Amino acid sequence: MTLPATPLPRIALVLLALLGGLAALYAGGAFAQVEGDRGIAPLMASTDINVGGIEVNVTADTAEEARQTAWKEAQRKAWEKLGGPDISDGQLMGLVSAIVIQHEEAGPRRYVATLGVAFDRQKAAGYLGRSGETRRSAPMLLLPVTLSAGSELMYQQVNPWQRAWAEYQPGASRIDYVRPTGAGGESLLLTYGQTGRRSRNWWATILDQFGAADVLVPIAEIDYSFPGGPVTGRFTARHGPDNEYLGSFTLRAKSPRELPAMLERAVARFDEMFVEALAEGTIKPDPTLSRGSGMMDSQIARLIEQSRAILARAEAARNAATQTQEEEDVADANTAQAGAAAGGEGASVINLFINFPTPDASAFDAGLAAVRGTPGVRGASVSSTAIGGTSVMSVSYAGTLDELVGAIASRGYNVQRAGTNLTISR
Repeated sequence: MTLPATPLPRIALVLLALLGGLAALYAGGAFAQVEGDRGIAPLMASTDINVGGIEVNVTADTAEEARQTAWKEAQRKAWEKLGGPDISDGQLMGLVSAIVIQHEEAGPRRYVATLGVAFDRQKAAGYLGRSGETRRSAPMLLLPVTLSAGSELMYQQVNPWQRAWAEYQPGASRIDYVRPTGAGGESLLLTYGQTGRRSRNWWATILDQFGAADVLVPIAEIDYSFPGGPVTGRFTARHGPDNEYLGSFTLRAKSPRELPAMLERAVARFDEMFVEALAEGTIKPDPTLSRGSGMMDSQIARLIEQSRAILARAEAARNAATQTQEEEDVADANTAQAGAAAGGEGASVINLFINFPTPDASAFDAGLAAVRGTPGVRGASVSSTAIGGTSVMSVSYAGTLDELVGAIASRGYNVQRAGTNLTISR
């Protein structure tokens, strides 16, 4: 005979099953945040001198002859675009390391294409002079943003704008691009919202992770007129953690099929804008992002020093106004007491300030005790304490100022008079 299970074990089993299901859902949701087709590995940057966008249109007896003639023509046009000297076809062919086919249409006797030509930098530098060697920028983290249909994409999903930058060959560019793949956790870290952050510590953490010194943000706003219709791209270049505006332009494609070609042209335009900004000094590492040297930027340090000087002057003016008011109050009290003494009996009481040097705490205590122990002193209170400088005490004395000077001098002090106030020292 089998006894039925009690309600408590049943409830425990149900709770365990629910907890197991929630844990599985959480793990699956966390994995879903980074799974899928996200990353695009960028092309390896070559040191060759690349010249793209060379258009050729050649007709010959055969398709192969048309292709070979077109490639030679592209080499010559690319060399002229670099401003190279006149050399023979054999010498020119020895400088070419690769032909890049950007777009081609081949027929039985005709070859129409857009080609790119890569020249070996070391070989070409002998003909181009210093144009083959140019100063490059600091490493710049690239964050390509796509705005389309109310959404903002960076590396969260594979998109044409990300692919255009991944396939770009920046070997001849003066900009040292750092192009993330966008795979794994990078798609969670590098988002459109990151471009609006201003925290230097946050930016410095991200830049350190990718080995970059600053950030470049090329933004592509893609507008589809209608399915299969023209596509308009509005492109904006921004730079740095403050999202500084560099420039913008607009390109159009007749159909979505021509979108990749339009984005390739946009990448080239962006590179020209970044290079121009580098030459003007606009693109340069932000000193507030550097955490390695521990040195403060000279301009920031100068601002801090100016602020401290302003605060010091304001404090000095406030202290001077306070001391002036206290001196006026003491003078009024002395006048009143002198008048009262003239009409009555007993010695008059005067109030004054005594300045005394206090290089350390023991000198401060000794000076205060000496004045308080002087015969005729009714009271002595500290008005200003300056260890390492000159302190001030407020004193009430029954008698005349000359009598007080003599009494303090008899205790071994040098006494100097300044109006109704005194300065004492050993």
